[in-house]
Amino acid sequence: MFIRRARTRNRSTGEAYFTHRIVASQRTGRHVRQVTLLNLGRHFDLPQPDWPRLCARIKALMTAQPGLLAEAKPIETLAQRYAARLMTDRPAATTITPGPEPLPQGANTAVPPAPTEPQADFAEVDVTSLQLTRPRSVGVEAVGLAAIGWLGLTAILQALGFNGLQRAAVAASLIGRMAAPGSERRTLDWACRRSALGELLDTDFEAMPLMRLYRVSDLLLRHREAIEVALFSRIRDLFNLPTTVTVYDLTNTYFEGTAADIPAAARGRSKEKRTDCPLVTLGLVLDNSGFVRRSKMFPGNVSEGTTLQTMLKDLAAPDGALVIMDAGIATQANLTWFRDQGYPTSPSAAPALSTLTRPPQP
Repeated sequence: MFIRRARTRNRSTGEAYFTHRIVASQRTGRHVRQVTLLNLGRHFDLPQPDWPRLCARIKALMTAQPGLLAEAKPIETLAQRYAARLMTDRPAATTITPGPEPLPQGANTAVPPAPTEPQADFAEVDVTSLQLTRPRSVGVEAVGLAAIGWLGLTAILQALGFNGLQRAAVAASLIGRMAAPGSERRTLDWACRRSALGELLDTDFEAMPLMRLYRVSDLLLRHREAIEVALFSRIRDLFNLPTTVTVYDLTNTYFEGTAADIPAAARGRSKEKRTDCPLVTLGLVLDNSGFVRRSKMFPGNVSEGTTLQTMLKDLAAPDGALVIMDAGIATQANLTWFRDQGYPTSPSAAPALSTLTRPPQP
């Protein structure tokens, strides 16, 4: 096993660059040929004098041979990563199924022999001798991928032009928010160090740059409306839900820094008491089962009461639908607009709506 550095060229741009591969020699009959075991890509930056040590450590990990001396951290990290990928990609051993036993002479060949019970095969393992190498969680990842499949999100993203790596980054962002909520940096660290999502998706997240998660978040925001419409339509089909509007509320979050390149960032009343930072307001509409129907981003200094009509006018809510909102949205102008749009118009409608407000804070 050794590492080869090869010169190649980008077919579309004509750019020449070097790529690195882990290669092994394999004998076939009288001939010896070199087989690529793993493509390390163009950004493999380990110094060339350390390549033999890396290959030796990978081989030791794959054969469960303990090392005499501890390797430096960069070599050990790469060896653990590449050994795991090689063991994952290694084809399973071929099993030979024995054929049927020959029939005795003169036996009726039309009668098949009676099936034999498979013999149990047990092995004792000393649990104190087990060693964990790169342990990963797989439960929440499997559940998240199953939900993504039921919702048809992969097909939605494909239709919007997301490629395979971008779809894998979307899955990491979504499932990472379920398993270990945090920033994009923390999400990538979770996918690299603690999760088996890479094995389930056949994606090497350790080779994925952090900027890809930021870029895919921008793409999700750009296609937000199309994704929300497609997902809610799929949810209605799955659960046979009627079209309703139940809850509408807003919140805001703040930016560290000036956020000068974000038009919606503005100073206002922060719900997190960060009046020293520019804000952005987030609006969310839910149906009566708690599924998201629509979301929208508003400037940080927007008046909450002025956002209701923008959010609801294109949702085609049925006449008389119940809308729950807090005191900041249940203004007299909005109550009048409700009556004009076919919502409850009885004299008791206004008091009923006004009572569905958040209690005053002490």
